Amino acid sequence: MAAPKRGRSASAQSKPGRSLALILIAIVALTGGMFASGHTTPRLGIDLAGGTSITLRAVAEPGQESAINKTNMDTAVDIMNRRVNGLGVSEAEVQTQGNKNIIVNIPKGTNSKEARQQVGTTAKLYFRPVLATEVSGGAATASPSPSASSSASGKATDKATDKSTASSSATPSATATSQGRAVTDALKADSSPSATASSGAKASSSASPSASSSASAAANKLEAQYAALDCTNKAQRAKAGKGYRPTDATIACGNSSGQWQKYILGPAAVDGTDVKKAQAVFNTQTAAGWTVTMDFTGKGTKKFGDITGQLAQKTQPQNQFAIVLDGDVVSDPSVSQALTGGSAEISGSFTQEEAQSLANMLSYGALPLTFKEDSVTTVTAALGGEQLHAGLIAGAIGLGLVVIYLLLFYRGLSVIAIPSLIVSAILTYVIMALLGPAIGFALNLPAVCGAIVAIGITADSFIVFFERIRDEIREGRSLRPAVERAWPRARRTILVSDFVSFLAAAVLFIVTVGKVQGFAFTLGLTTVLDVVVVFLFTKPLMTILARRKFFAQGHKWSGLDPKALGAKPPLRRTRRPAPVDPKEA
Repeated sequence: MAAPKRGRSASAQSKPGRSLALILIAIVALTGGMFASGHTTPRLGIDLAGGTSITLRAVAEPGQESAINKTNMDTAVDIMNRRVNGLGVSEAEVQTQGNKNIIVNIPKGTNSKEARQQVGTTAKLYFRPVLATEVSGGAATASPSPSASSSASGKATDKATDKSTASSSATPSATATSQGRAVTDALKADSSPSATASSGAKASSSASPSASSSASAAANKLEAQYAALDCTNKAQRAKAGKGYRPTDATIACGNSSGQWQKYILGPAAVDGTDVKKAQAVFNTQTAAGWTVTMDFTGKGTKKFGDITGQLAQKTQPQNQFAIVLDGDVVSDPSVSQALTGGSAEISGSFTQEEAQSLANMLSYGALPLTFKEDSVTTVTAALGGEQLHAGLIAGAIGLGLVVIYLLLFYRGLSVIAIPSLIVSAILTYVIMALLGPAIGFALNLPAVCGAIVAIGITADSFIVFFERIRDEIREGRSLRPAVERAWPRARRTILVSDFVSFLAAAVLFIVTVGKVQGFAFTLGLTTVLDVVVVFLFTKPLMTILARRKFFAQGHKWSGLDPKALGAKPPLRRTRRPAPVDPKEA
């Protein structure tokens, strides 16, 4: 039974080149993939590349404190992440911190400013009917001509329903008693005095007033607020449309091609969560240019069909609906027919950027919670470069000290340890560069610290192996048997040590958030690579060099000198005396 075992051992010892060839092929393949992908350097985080870090705090509505829970926070993170990434800022990071905070890291670069604006726009998205509108701060009527709509307002057309069927669309009920209709009726009743008091503007009217005194009082209050609203004033604009419930009529501001417009809006008819998908499309079949297409959910299709059927029977501007995000009007398209097919198209004089921005808001605008911007920290690229430079210097110093230690205490064995460190560094660098575009990994300052700590972990594995070999030499064995006998014992120790390091890194990654996760991820990655390098490079290389005279004969500079190690006399096999035949005796 012993002979086959020795045969297998001899075979394994005689072919260490296979392991070296395997790790060499892996390095070449990964490096080739890195250059092929075009990402030859690791993606840097905010603290190294520069950028903006925003801290958002969840704020509960009165009586809705239980809404701040893990489910809603995770949903908000997902929506914010998709909203930012929809602008092409793929390096942005959105993650929770604690129970109420969300951290948004936006690297310095293209579209980062717009990404910050959209992330800060954290309220819910609603579709509200327009009751009255005028240019703020100037004379305008409540019934602007279609040509005055410009890029912020276009015409909504149903892609799923033929236009010839528009005449059969649903008409509004004459007995509608919703608060939105009550406000409209009150506005119609007082259209002359109130509209003229509002910078000479007039709200259009087509029906007789029929509302209760309380509704009239609410309408009068809303009209007074509308008359006093100046959307060119930043302070007034910040308050307009805020604090109103979805079921309330409200006032709001919107910007159309650089011109501020103010609105009276009815109760929300469609919620942002009813939009299943929206995207910017360049229409090549007509002269519409860039348009925004919307697909609604099942409930959203019915809601949108009902409200557009009602709006289509009205005159400008009451045939418009406003898309309201965070209390601000981002678009106010008009409707000419009921849109009941579950999809719609908003067309106008959109640029590509405007169409993509509106589609992004429609797709990702509805958050389950309201957030307040607690802090904004901006790191300049110069400061990030200084921190990166300092981290690289620290890493170089750490690596230099390890090399000096290896040269002083292990002498010739450093010929094995130093190339192993280089192989580990190459694998770490290449994998980090590939993980940037693959999973969004960003190298931040804590991650650099994790890589520096990994130098010690990797060197520790070599030291364990070398000391096991020295122990065998001290027992009187020659180098080649010493290497093979030391490896199983060293292997167990290395695996246990690396398992503990990896477990600590995994726990740290799971229970922490933010930049600390970068440290944990790098520590875990380098720990795994340490096992790969020791098994596929360090051990095979040691086996090959053990056959060389410099090491096999224990040169004083080899680090394996038997005299310097205090070795016992060489172990020799003793033969048992041959049994004596009793007959011969």
